[in-house]
Amino acid sequence: MDQNLDFVIHTFGCKVNTYDTGLIQKNMNQNGFNLLSRVEKNKAQIHILNTCAVTAEATQEAVKTIRRIKSKQPFSTVVVTGCSAQVDTGAFENLVGADLIIANSHKGLIPDLIRKFYKRELTERVFKSNIFKKEDLEAGGGLEQSHTRSFLKIQDGCNSFCTFCIIPYARGKSRSIGISDLVTRIKDLEIQGRKEIVLTGVHIGDYEDIQNGNKKTLEDLVETILAKTTISRIRLSSLEPVELTDRLLDLYSDPRMCPHFHMSIQSANTEVLFQMKRKYTQSDVTNALHKIYSKLKNPFVGMDVIAGFPTETSDQFDDTYKILCDLPWTKMHVFPYSERQGTRAAAFDQIPFHVRKERASTLRSLSQHRYHAELLKQIGALQEVLILNDEMTYNGVIYREALTKNYWPVLVPQNQSNRAGTEQKIKIINGTQIDSDYRLMAEGVSL
Repeated sequence: MDQNLDFVIHTFGCKVNTYDTGLIQKNMNQNGFNLLSRVEKNKAQIHILNTCAVTAEATQEAVKTIRRIKSKQPFSTVVVTGCSAQVDTGAFENLVGADLIIANSHKGLIPDLIRKFYKRELTERVFKSNIFKKEDLEAGGGLEQSHTRSFLKIQDGCNSFCTFCIIPYARGKSRSIGISDLVTRIKDLEIQGRKEIVLTGVHIGDYEDIQNGNKKTLEDLVETILAKTTISRIRLSSLEPVELTDRLLDLYSDPRMCPHFHMSIQSANTEVLFQMKRKYTQSDVTNALHKIYSKLKNPFVGMDVIAGFPTETSDQFDDTYKILCDLPWTKMHVFPYSERQGTRAAAFDQIPFHVRKERASTLRSLSQHRYHAELLKQIGALQEVLILNDEMTYNGVIYREALTKNYWPVLVPQNQSNRAGTEQKIKIINGTQIDSDYRLMAEGVSL
């Protein structure tokens, strides 16, 4: 086998998958494979699909991608891994274009299995076992080549088994990486010049590290990172309302904590939340959002909301809508409910799809107006931004894409000083709409 085979990874879904992609890249490189950039992907001999399974449509998107790859590169090798490979194995087993199916249970073996595939040593295509018996969390990922920020997986799996969610069956039980190991990893990222880490996981509110019989929580982890590292930007991924404790919020008094929250609320109606098997109420949602804005200046609060859950009546949807109209937040990520085979909610009586679509459209309209109003409030502010890899041309000017600590996307005019991965002080001078997306425009200022 040629040890210098070229590969690319196609990443679908969440930030945990982004972390896992960084780990796969690292393992492949260490085993003699050569990573190609996204612009060179059509030259790759190996395509690895790190799939998502949160909806049935996510799996179908992976299937379509495989067919597209094989139509352009019929002699390339397609390796399917990730959550769809774990829970929707059958969608790929009979798919001619899928050469290897390596589930999450076997993700750490990808380089070895590919090598054996090329040596014709394999007698099967599918590698999968009971994900609930998986105890380890692969460490050392999160440094995907195309990203300037580092996604650091602190936890994987979930014990909640919400009625709409397949993820526990794709990721297994909740398990965490120890605080000392994470601190060491962050120090390594600092040495490599990284300015921002995003602490991510399937359910980071479940984070725990048992030390000498004592349980350490997410708050303990963040406190230790602040005390023992100097990385300049720390961001948390998704939290549920009851996981936003006073102690955790108090840590945001440190300027290194990015005032950005992604709240997984799914609904603001208590009865619907109960049917979803969520462990909080409308009152918890209300209290969490008000608490953020009472303690922090100019935070960015994004939220996940499902529209048209099977048991959601018109009155319950209206209740969610009215509550959200009155609450402080920045942006909603709205998902029309999608039946997911293998979940309890898929067996409930379903709401007609056109009703789900209408409810989702109503919430998205509310989100768009709120986001635009909050965006305009940023004009005139001085901010520190992290310069990202991407750039774009607008009105004949080349801009670098950047991100504020409170998660606002900003376009900064290209110059020699704003290289990808650097921090810059900017002044926000305008807000505009580009291709249906609102953006802030900025100019550099002297530090």
